[in-house]
Amino acid sequence: MLEIAIDVMSGDHEPREYVAGSLHALADDADLRALLVGRPEAIQPLLAHESASLRERIEIVPASQVVAMGDSPREAIRRKKESSMRLAIDLVKAGRAGACVSAGNTGALTAMAHFVLKTVAGVERAAIISAIPATHGHTQMLDLGANTKATPEQLLQFAAMGAIIARDIHGLRDPRIGLLNIGEEDIKGHEIVQAAHALLGQSGLHYVGFVEGDDIFFGDVDVVVTDGFTGNVALKTMEGAARLVANRLRAEFHASWPARLTGWMARPVLRRVAAGLDPNRYNGACMVGLAGIVVKSHGRADGVAFSRAIATAALAARRGLTAHIEQALRDNNSVRAQGT
Repeated sequence: MLEIAIDVMSGDHEPREYVAGSLHALADDADLRALLVGRPEAIQPLLAHESASLRERIEIVPASQVVAMGDSPREAIRRKKESSMRLAIDLVKAGRAGACVSAGNTGALTAMAHFVLKTVAGVERAAIISAIPATHGHTQMLDLGANTKATPEQLLQFAAMGAIIARDIHGLRDPRIGLLNIGEEDIKGHEIVQAAHALLGQSGLHYVGFVEGDDIFFGDVDVVVTDGFTGNVALKTMEGAARLVANRLRAEFHASWPARLTGWMARPVLRRVAAGLDPNRYNGACMVGLAGIVVKSHGRADGVAFSRAIATAALAARRGLTAHIEQALRDNNSVRAQGT
């Protein structure tokens, strides 16, 4: 039975939402066991009415501290060694848990994960990757916030890891990789993306060149690579645009009786569209490149969305994501060395 360490204290919500998400994930996956890391007095009342069979697959791991959303990464590492976030990562390091999930402070989670787990050979910095809905299914995008800056060499490593995940986890035979830029022309962009562009062109990966923001959804690309600052801004912009469209549609369909009738007739189509674009379905971004599996949930995720992050962690653990990336990077490096 796979054990997942779940930080139920960190994030924008009360532990209730994260415990609810954990229970939802356990109900969906009979081979899953949850290590709920946090303050027992906050967790135990939320489990009081659960069935004995479900309760048997839950263990509470006491944590006396919580990493706040405003804590700096340095302070979190130095002063929050008994926090729910740190102990969840420690459980992965010790081999007790196959993965950990947290909705907490991204900077602190990234720093702690690097400090405790380290990165696999050939990777300087881990990156956050997630699937973005697109016309052809999904586009894998990284980095979404782990590194505000990235060197050309690190962007190349992100591309290699993104290709591995797209190919070996999501089944794409020869994933197409694009580098996010302000234009598709070779002369566009600052010196870092220009240098990364040159490295990717010589990498042996299926690199299609520079892509723009709209190509994430409509372009001929499967993996989009960028630094964490740009990636996180792009992701939050997507989320905001989706909410704006949903709010506008809701307002228009309630503006008059004819509009209400039109909305009622269009409801089946609108529900299918909403389901396909629902951020809750895509919650849970893996920190790839670490010597252990860490999944970052959105801080405002509700119980349903948080359960998706747990499911993502379980899938990554069962697919042996860490070992798979390490082996694939080793093979890729060997092929490039032979080519030179």
